[in-house]
Amino acid sequence: MNNFAHRLCVAPMMDWTDRHCRYFLRLVSARSRLYTEMITTGALMFGNVPRHLDFDPAEHPMGLQLGGSDPQALAHCARLGEAWGYDEINLNVGCPSERVQTGSFGACLMADPVLVAECVRAIRDAIGLPVTVKHRIGIDAIEEYGFVRDFVGTVAEAGATAFLVHARNAILKGLSPKENREVPPLKYDYVHRLKRDFPNVTIVINGGIASHEVIAEELQHVDGVMLGRAGYHNPYLLAEAEAYAFGEPAHRRTRAEIVHALVPYVEAQLSQGVSLRAIARHVLGLYHGASGARAWRRILSDASQLDRGDPEVFLLALREVEPVAVPDTA
Repeated sequence: MNNFAHRLCVAPMMDWTDRHCRYFLRLVSARSRLYTEMITTGALMFGNVPRHLDFDPAEHPMGLQLGGSDPQALAHCARLGEAWGYDEINLNVGCPSERVQTGSFGACLMADPVLVAECVRAIRDAIGLPVTVKHRIGIDAIEEYGFVRDFVGTVAEAGATAFLVHARNAILKGLSPKENREVPPLKYDYVHRLKRDFPNVTIVINGGIASHEVIAEELQHVDGVMLGRAGYHNPYLLAEAEAYAFGEPAHRRTRAEIVHALVPYVEAQLSQGVSLRAIARHVLGLYHGASGARAWRRILSDASQLDRGDPEVFLLALREVEPVAVPDTA
């Protein structure tokens, strides 16, 4: 085992893992590694850099995921990420959407490991942060293990230190991004073989991991697990997983403590013009599987409550779910 830096990770997810989501997830889990949504090089080179890169210091440890295929553009954006204080630069070689393919990046780059290696090398030469790659195990009809083995070997030689492996093929034509997360079969054994073939490289498994049984089992084979939608819809799974993932007891906030810790952040964000909806939408799963989950979601989805823009709505919902967790100040 190399280290625990990537022992428990939350996948970068477009439209989901924004800064408000990450702040909330950090309250849930102190040690999980978080990632930004994929940010394209074009967005950083020609767009509003602070809007894309600003984050709260509490979110550390955190990786910036970049999308692109031009080595120099990626190097420029990686320097921005380093200056902004990120802990890692991650290159997206896993997104299968046709929009991303049009830009010649994402999963289609797996067909050109030499170019990916050039991109990694350019980033490595530009910054002092670790450079990692998120990718699939294959593309389209390429099913053999040798394809992903050779990809990892080529890119690791260029200096990538960790590979976050979604254990499915990416079907570049004919499947939507959602279908690409569900239809191609999972091949965890391919990821296990990568760890055996590259013992000195950090290998993290991603895809379909949604229970403590699977997390614990996979940690026997690889350096870390990465949760995607399961970690978003059931975030307390992360808090519970910390108890065994890192091999030592971890202080775990209760759900009520998480809510109380979130309210000051919400107040600060509302004062800066952020809408209550932008934060509340990420918190709906906090009581997933627990008593009161339906009432929690109902209150935090109530348009009349959200339109008031009052951070007290979180305490109102908490009082409904756990009355003793909110002292009566009357």
